[in-house]
Amino acid sequence: MATTVDKSVMTAEQRKVIFASSLGTVFEWYDFYLYGSLAAIIAKQFFSGLDAGSAFIFALLAFAAGFIVRPFGALVFGRLGDMIGRKYTFLVTIVIMGLSTFIVGLLPSYASIGVAAPVILIALRMLQGLALGGEYGGAAVYVAEHAPEGRRGAYTSWIQTTATMGLFLSLLVILGVRTAVGEVAFADWGWRVPFVVSILLLAVSVYIRLSMNESPAFQKMKAEGRTSKAPLSESFGQWKNLKIVILALVGLTAGQAVVWYSGQFYSLFFLTQALKVDGPTANILVAYSLLLATPFFVVFGTLSDKIGRKPIIMAGCLLAALTYFPVFTALTKAANPDLAEAQARNQVVVTADPKECSFQFNPTGTAKFTSSCDIAKQVLAGASVSYENVAGPAGTVASIKIGQNAIPSYTAKGLSADEARKKDVEFKKLIGDDLKAAGYPSKADPAKMDKVMVTAILFYLVLLVTMVYGPIAAMLVEMFPTRIRYTSMSLPYHIGNGWFGGLLPTTAFAIVAQTGNMYNGLWYPIIIAGVTFVVGTLFVKETKDYDIYAND
Repeated sequence: MATTVDKSVMTAEQRKVIFASSLGTVFEWYDFYLYGSLAAIIAKQFFSGLDAGSAFIFALLAFAAGFIVRPFGALVFGRLGDMIGRKYTFLVTIVIMGLSTFIVGLLPSYASIGVAAPVILIALRMLQGLALGGEYGGAAVYVAEHAPEGRRGAYTSWIQTTATMGLFLSLLVILGVRTAVGEVAFADWGWRVPFVVSILLLAVSVYIRLSMNESPAFQKMKAEGRTSKAPLSESFGQWKNLKIVILALVGLTAGQAVVWYSGQFYSLFFLTQALKVDGPTANILVAYSLLLATPFFVVFGTLSDKIGRKPIIMAGCLLAALTYFPVFTALTKAANPDLAEAQARNQVVVTADPKECSFQFNPTGTAKFTSSCDIAKQVLAGASVSYENVAGPAGTVASIKIGQNAIPSYTAKGLSADEARKKDVEFKKLIGDDLKAAGYPSKADPAKMDKVMVTAILFYLVLLVTMVYGPIAAMLVEMFPTRIRYTSMSLPYHIGNGWFGGLLPTTAFAIVAQTGNMYNGLWYPIIIAGVTFVVGTLFVKETKDYDIYAND
C-alpha cells in the first residue's frame, strides 16, 4: 500500500523542520571537518615523535580513520533509522559527534602523555565517523520524504550545502581565533578553541533535533506495521536491491566523492604542502571559493528536477577527469609563480640504483632510511620539491641534480647517530643552497601570488563539487523503497565518501612521496571519476520521475 503524503505544496511547518535538520547537519559537519582544516598543526601536536613528512601523513591517516568507519555507522544507524525512526537517530548521532569533538579540544598532546595522545585522538575520530555515518542518510531521507513531488532535487540540495557550509564555518572560526591570538599562540594552544566552542553548537543542535517531527512517510508506515524487521538483510541479502546498492556506489558515489574531496580538501592541502602557501592565506582563498560556489548546490539540485540527476553528475565527473592536470598546473603558476618558474627552468632529477629505493611512506616512524637513494628522496620530499627519477647503474651512490649541478647523496649504514646527524645537516644545507640558487622558494611569496586567479581556480574546483553533489541525495533516495531507504542509501554513500573520498588526501600524498611528482596524486581522483562516468553512463538509470512511494 502506497504512503499518502502531500505532494503538492510544502507547508510552513515542513519548511521549518527541513531548515532545522539542515542547520543541525551543518554543525555536525563543522565538528567533523575541524580536524581536516587543522591537520598540519595536529600533526605537530599529536605525532611529534615522527619526522615532519611522516607526521603529516599519519595525521591524514587519523583524519581518514573517521572516514573508514563511516560505512559501519551507516549500517548501525541506518538500521535504527529504518526500524525506530529518523528523529531519534538524529539525536544520537549529534550527541556522539559533539562530545567527541569537544574532547579533542581538551586532549593532552604527545609531549604530555606520549603515545596515548594519538591513540585517543584516533579513537575519537572513529566515533565521529560512526556518528556521521548515521547522519547524512537520515537527513537526506528526512528532507526527501517531506518534499513535494517534482521538487526533491531542489529541497535535498539544501542538505548538500551543509557539508560545504560546515567546512566554511570551521574555516571562519579558525581564521577568527588565529587573528585574535596570533600564529604562535594558535599553534601552541589556540587551535583547541574551535573544538571546545563546539559544545555550544552541540547544545543548539540537540535543541533543534528535539523540536523536529518524525517523517510523515515513516509515521504512516509504522502505524500500519510495515516497517522493516531486518533492514540489513533486506537491503544487502537480496540481489534485486544489492545490485542497485553496488551501482549506486560504483556508478555514482565513488566518483562524486573524489571530486568532492579534490575540490574542497586536496586543493587546500596542495596549496599549503606542495605550493607552500601559508595556512591563513590558503584558508581565506578556499573560504572565498566556497562562499562563491555554495549557491550552485541549489542551482544544480533544482536543475536536476528539470533535466535529470544523471547528466549533471556524469558531466561533473567527466570534467574533473579531463581537467584536473591542467587546472592544478595553473594553480601552481598562480599561487607560487617562483616555484613554477624554477621547476620549468631547473628540473630536479634523482639518479639512483632502483634496488636502493624503498617506499617513502613511514607512518610509524620506525623505518630508518639509510640508503643513498632513500636519503636523497626524503630530503626532497621534506622540502616539498618535485623531482624526476632516473635509474642509475647498480651499486652507484644516488645523486640529486638541480639544474646543471649534481650533488652526491650518502649512505648512512654503519654510521653512528652523531655521524648520521652531521651528514644529514651537511647534505640538507647543500641541497637547500642549490635549490635557493636555482630559484626554488622556501615559501610562496604573497606579493607575487595572483589571488584572483587562485580564487577563480578554486571556484571552478568547487563548482565541479556542486555538480556531482547537488543532485545526488535526491537520486539516492529515489533508488530505494521507504522501508529500507535509510539503510540502503547510507551504505553506498558512506563507502564512496568514507573510503574512496576520505582516503584521497592520504593516498594522493603517498603517491607523490613515492613518485616525486607533486601532480601524480591526481591520478587517484581522475581514474575513479573516470570509472564512475563510464559505469554511471552505461548502467545507472535516471530517477527524477520516480514515485518514491511506489515500491512501499
